[in-house]
Amino acid sequence: MIHRGLRPVPVALFAFAAALSAWAQQPAPAPVQDNLNLRYANGIAAIAEDRIITVDDIRREVSPLIPEIQRQSRSEKEFNEKIEALQEDVIQNLIDRVLIVKDFYKDEKRHVPDSYIDNAIAETIITQFDGDRSKYLAYLRSRGISQKDYRKEQEEDMIYGYMRQQQAKSASTVSPVKIEAFYAENKERFFQEDSVHLRLIQLARAADDTDDTLKTKAGDIITQLKAGTDFGNLARQYSQDSRKGKGGDWGWQRRSDLRKEFSDTIFSLEKGKYSEPLLMPEGAFIFFAEERKHAGVLPLDEVRPDIEKALVQQGSRQATERWLEKLRRNAYIKHF
Repeated sequence: MIHRGLRPVPVALFAFAAALSAWAQQPAPAPVQDNLNLRYANGIAAIAEDRIITVDDIRREVSPLIPEIQRQSRSEKEFNEKIEALQEDVIQNLIDRVLIVKDFYKDEKRHVPDSYIDNAIAETIITQFDGDRSKYLAYLRSRGISQKDYRKEQEEDMIYGYMRQQQAKSASTVSPVKIEAFYAENKERFFQEDSVHLRLIQLARAADDTDDTLKTKAGDIITQLKAGTDFGNLARQYSQDSRKGKGGDWGWQRRSDLRKEFSDTIFSLEKGKYSEPLLMPEGAFIFFAEERKHAGVLPLDEVRPDIEKALVQQGSRQATERWLEKLRRNAYIKHF
């Protein structure tokens, strides 16, 4: 069997198949006026090559997203604008899908093995229809399509995912020179504030506590710290804040995240040092700087993986868009 360009890989590789069909798993949303029937009185939104894009095709993609758009919209006007923009995106994606499938079949030796499609359908029956084939067949009837039609959809879903993945791979290598140039031109993006990995012990002020009684309580803890007792263990024993169970660990904090009274004390500490008790109206605080990062531009070696990832994503988007533009230029497309 010849199937050049496709290797026996898990069906999950072709993730678009699940994404495009996800609406089938969703409960039907409350009816919302999408105006599709008014926009496309003939029921046709576009034609790509020999494929008609219908109102029902669009509605199947848009309907599962309507509840979330409703939650995000602050007015009916905003909702309608978002729905219209989404519909346009869906139409373009459906057109591109047709063109991508056609591009795959330009090489007559390419095809999707039947076993891939069989596995995808079997997985769908298990994951979306609880392993009940009768539910799966009822779903096909509800859409008015045959098993053959559904197999064709699955095949095209796989092709779509595979072809887009191949385009993304074409931009997966970024030269060190390009990374270094991006770093040099965007150093402001890699500036970090003063930050500290903070632990603290808080002694809440009781109704009858004076500054002197708080100093005495905190002084006992300082004595134990000087003797080498672990700060985290002391926090678990004495602290009265919400992170007591975590050894007083508040994670990484930036100077701008903290009250000035706290930050002035905390950011005077170096790594591994603790503060003298800071008395405040709410109680006494002892701070510990577990790690420190001083303000400045992060070195290239530290941000190189992030830059490379960003440039790969950017290159992938650009390569995919150039490819799609070429397909669109050479295709018959009509919008209604």
